[in-house]
Formats: sequence, C-alpha cells, structure tokens
Amino acid sequence: MTAIRVGLGVDLHIRAEGKPLWLGGVEFPGEPGLAAHSDGDVICHALADALLGGAGLGDLGQHFPETDPQYEGMRGLDLLGQVVDLLGRHDSAALSCDMTFLGARPTLAPSRDRIRANVAWALGIEVDAVSVKATRPEGLGLSGDGAGCLAVALVRTGGE
Repeated sequence: MTAIRVGLGVDLHIRAEGKPLWLGGVEFPGEPGLAAHSDGDVICHALADALLGGAGLGDLGQHFPETDPQYEGMRGLDLLGQVVDLLGRHDSAALSCDMTFLGARPTLAPSRDRIRANVAWALGIEVDAVSVKATRPEGLGLSGDGAGCLAVALVRTGGE
C-alpha cells in the first residue's frame, strides 16, 4: 500500500577553522567549515535524516556511524545519494523537501539556486520540489561559532 509520509531532520555543528565550508554541495570559500566526521554539510545531513525518518528507516548515525572510517570526509551529496539508494531498496522515494539553514553566515541567497539544483539532482526530483531558506538566529548561540539546518521531506513509501 502506498503512503505519503513526512520526515524531519536537524543537524548542528560548531565551526572548524582550516576546514572548507560545504552547504548543499556548494563550497563557500573563505568561510570556516563545520566540525564533523564527514564534510559537515548541515543541509545535506539534515535532509538525509528527514528522508530516513520519513521512510521509517532510522537515522544517519544508524546507517553512517561516525566511528566508521569509510565515511570520514564523505561529501554531503554523496551521503544523500546513498540515502536515496537505501530508500529505493525499501520501495520509497523522496517527493519534495524544504530546508532552513540556521547561521549568521554565509549568506545563502547568491548560492540558493545551485544548492536547490544539487539537492534535486541527488534526490532525483525536480528543482521546483526543493526549497532552501536561511535565517540568522541572532543572540541564540549560532552567531558565528556554529551553524545548523532544519529539514522536512515528503517521502512516498510502499510502491508507485
């Protein structure tokens, strides 16, 4: 029986000087990266968790443990691709997604279309099914020492 389910994902990391910043598969030169076992791409990671949740398949830590060296430095878009493959093996697929980046910097607006295109490509969906927004959580602790993302995904489970 086909069902449409919603998944929610959240990812937060502190900044890491000397590491590149990747968001939605786009590098932001000159910005400090995010401390993580992988590339720290909070947009891709939050979305991957939302997809797994929507499909009822657990979370990132369950499928991609940070103790496993094969995932060290893994790119966010590669991780999304593996999650899409996992969903497919469980007769599920992404239908749409909405992400909100939380951080004082960088400004996402100039890169929003590239991020949307990257995510759509990784999920195998149309660009107009991908939304990316940003907000500055002023005074809440993410004013430059960290960043995060909230993601919601609509997932079809149980066949076409």
